[in-house]
Amino acid sequence: MSAKKGGAFMKKTDIMTPIGIVLGVVVILFAIFVNADMESVFMFVQLASFLIVFGGVTAALFINFSTQEIKQSPRVAREAFRYEENDLNELIDTFVHLSTKARREGLLALEVTLEDDVEDEFIKKGILLAVDGIEPDIIKDIMMAEVVAMEERHRKGRLFFQKAGEYAPAWGMIGTIIGLILMLNELSDPSSLGPNMALALLTTLYGSVLANLVFLPITSKLEEKTEEEVFMKQIIIEGVIGVQSGQNPKILEEKLNAFVRVRRKEADLAETEEFANEA
Repeated sequence: MSAKKGGAFMKKTDIMTPIGIVLGVVVILFAIFVNADMESVFMFVQLASFLIVFGGVTAALFINFSTQEIKQSPRVAREAFRYEENDLNELIDTFVHLSTKARREGLLALEVTLEDDVEDEFIKKGILLAVDGIEPDIIKDIMMAEVVAMEERHRKGRLFFQKAGEYAPAWGMIGTIIGLILMLNELSDPSSLGPNMALALLTTLYGSVLANLVFLPITSKLEEKTEEEVFMKQIIIEGVIGVQSGQNPKILEEKLNAFVRVRRKEADLAETEEFANEA
């Protein structure tokens, strides 16, 4: 689905998140099947280990977060499985159009244009502030306050999964300690050593898999999405200020494109540094 008019974008399914999770599970299962027969595979299914890790993480999250924050966690998680197709060219064209109209017909003429051509509420808010004659610095402060509030809201949302990623390995270790205690307590019974050792090791496995395949990757993806949204809103703020100050549409277009070029250079530099560190 293509970007909608006026800088508003439809959310689409981000297939990379489920693909990544499924791929991780498949790799683990493949490693198990390659090195074990069918009967041995069932050793890796241990209800007690799962209950220790999942129940422990759930209990810790209940202590850490309020009822409202826990209720919002499924909605926050869904954001990791969706993305907005942010068409920067579409966004810049919107401000070029608004700037052209404002220079020809005045800022007041933009009110009608907003209803017909613009769907993004953040753009509407900024342009309406400009139409009302608010000073540029005040407009920027008002809009940046909304960006900061959004960042804080997103931070709290992903903190749930960040904490889950921290608690899962810890509860895996707790399960391991429980299993070792049970094993040491029953050394006289050789038949109990295997199940207790399995409990000890599988809780660590379950905790590590949940943390590194689900919770922490979701946290990182949500953080990346927040950074992208903040970047888009920064472009919108600069566009609104440019429209209000009566900048030449061509100059405004070049200025907003400069943001895009700088962002791409930063992304390329980050990728280069990451590759160099890995090498």
